[in-house]
Amino acid sequence: MNKQADKVPADQSEPDNRLTKKELRQIFLRYGIMTESAMSYEKMHGATWAYSYIPLGDKYYKDKPEAYKRLLTRHSVFYNTEPQTGQLVNGIVASLEEEIGMGHDIDESVPVTVKASLMGPLAGIGDSIMQGILIPTLLSIAMGLSKGGSVLGPLFYIVAYATIATTITIVAFRSGYKLGVSAIDTIIGENAKRITNMFNTLGIIVIGGLSASTIALNTTIKIPFGTKTKGLQEILNGFFPGLLPLIMVILAWWLISQKRMGPTKVLLILAVIATVGVLIGVF
Repeated sequence: MNKQADKVPADQSEPDNRLTKKELRQIFLRYGIMTESAMSYEKMHGATWAYSYIPLGDKYYKDKPEAYKRLLTRHSVFYNTEPQTGQLVNGIVASLEEEIGMGHDIDESVPVTVKASLMGPLAGIGDSIMQGILIPTLLSIAMGLSKGGSVLGPLFYIVAYATIATTITIVAFRSGYKLGVSAIDTIIGENAKRITNMFNTLGIIVIGGLSASTIALNTTIKIPFGTKTKGLQEILNGFFPGLLPLIMVILAWWLISQKRMGPTKVLLILAVIATVGVLIGVF
């Protein structure tokens, strides 16, 4: 069957036939809220994408069931990226599908190609920003505010994360919709590698700083100096402050990255080390 046969005639491409703010908001909210709600190893975010584009299908393909079917089918394929910054791809695809729905000469495979091309680079950038920088930074502030059992810490984290993450998703979606397919040149290729490397480096610096300031690990071992003794911790602080927390961080990283252990097992191992260390008088 000719895929162009069911397209909306180009004479309907007047501005008033474009997606309204309400319809764009529906696409944005459906993807933003339901991203992790219908995941499977086979398609990951695929079901959410199809659900998100029902408002667009109702607008352009209500009387064209074959075109409507193709719309939902092409957006049911495997897709996976960082959800917040991933709204950029959603905005780009919404712009492309709008052009296709209005009968402009854009092949129906283009939105799928765009998704496949951008989900990898954007996942690297998004994970570096959200998981590597934003969340650890906010959690470190929240933990400081929570000292003494204050409820201010968790409240700060909830409000701050919700505000920042929501702002990122809105800006990403609007930017993607405004730029359309031209945004691809900025996100893929050498530009993406440089951006990803930059955020990865910044994330490592942030994690290092947080580890040194939030992990409390000291040794109680005493070393004899003639007739006197001196604390090993005092000696370590003299040439390498925070050495023991660094060792624990490296151990956790090694268990996760090299031994492929899950976070729960790593936490249990660290808890056992701490417990045994306290019982035998090392910590």
